[in-house]
Amino acid sequence: MTATATATAATAPASTNPVLRVAPAAPAEAAAYFRASLVFHADVSDVAAALAAGGDPGFVVLDSRSTAAWDQGHVPGAVHLPTALIPSQAEELLDKSVPVVTYCWGPGCNGATRAALALAELGYRVKEMLGGFEYWAREGFEFETWEGRERRAADALTAPVGSEECGC
Repeated sequence: MTATATATAATAPASTNPVLRVAPAAPAEAAAYFRASLVFHADVSDVAAALAAGGDPGFVVLDSRSTAAWDQGHVPGAVHLPTALIPSQAEELLDKSVPVVTYCWGPGCNGATRAALALAELGYRVKEMLGGFEYWAREGFEFETWEGRERRAADALTAPVGSEECGC
């Protein structure tokens, strides 16, 4: 792109490009935002890799869904604590010195966010697992039900098929 074309693109009417209707943040602002996002979020692949490495992962996984949902399937080793019970039961089940990673159903549900907020307000260090149980199962990670352990084939739209690494 020539200097003239670059200047024209930068000053073009907002209606010509909905992506750039609001200009991107300056690099330093963008770096701060994305760094902050990583402070608050973990994805299912990273959680699964940390749990699969063996030993103490340095965090506890918390399923904030109902008992019926928990019985349908949950991350192996997760603590079950529905969001509504966090204020009354968190201190019995969780150690405030250990970070907590919350999850709920999936990206269409804000239950993990509400659980993370409730825990943070009680003084816990917390992250939310992006994708929730839906993406845990869709990415082919083993899960537990009331009947035992299960695993579904990885969904090629959410996880690399035939590879352990997505390259992210």
